Amino acid sequence: MKSKEMTDKLINVAKSLGADFIGIADSKGFLNPEYKGNKPQDIMENCKNIIIIGVSIPKGSFEPLPKGRAEYTNTLMAATATLRIIGFKLSKFIESIGYLATLAPSEGSEFGYWYADKETLKADFSMKYACYLSGIGKFGLNQLIITDKFGPKIRMAGIITDAPLLADFPSKDFVDGRCKKCYKCIDICPVLALSKDGTINRQKCRDYMFNELGGLRCGLCIKVCPL
Repeated sequence: MKSKEMTDKLINVAKSLGADFIGIADSKGFLNPEYKGNKPQDIMENCKNIIIIGVSIPKGSFEPLPKGRAEYTNTLMAATATLRIIGFKLSKFIESIGYLATLAPSEGSEFGYWYADKETLKADFSMKYACYLSGIGKFGLNQLIITDKFGPKIRMAGIITDAPLLADFPSKDFVDGRCKKCYKCIDICPVLALSKDGTINRQKCRDYMFNELGGLRCGLCIKVCPL
């Protein structure tokens, strides 16, 4: 099966399983010296592409925040479960046509709390950077990916594969230009974890959610985003 045919079929299968969007990032993009995170090549030596699949999160789960954090968190977990099933089936499909694929831990907990290095809070690779490489979206000041259709109200999962798929092109800009004059996410952060220079204090964000909120997600920086 040729690369284009394989890629087209993969996209069709993903959407038939319920993915709202899918993008393919060339793993070589992670070798850019400006990228400081962990690399998918450290997981699969012959990795060629990262497949990013995602679903949008219903806007109704954001409206009751902060009172409705239990409902919001439950909605996020439902999205994560959905993506795991889609990702598992896609991985099986890829292997059925002769290539390797493994489903990376989905972003079921911000900063990979259960999966990442407990000191740096970095996951095995940045799914958000893969989103940028695949053209799915750009980074926002809230450190989230901003998509054109759904803004930051999304959930994502990644598949590492050695399949020679046709990769998409990176987004033109790294940071969404619409964020430059909007600081709503920064102003609303209850622990001042976000900064106007685009940095984030991951520890503050993590400690707030997993200590003060007992594991519930915050979501305020996403709720106020006008995109």
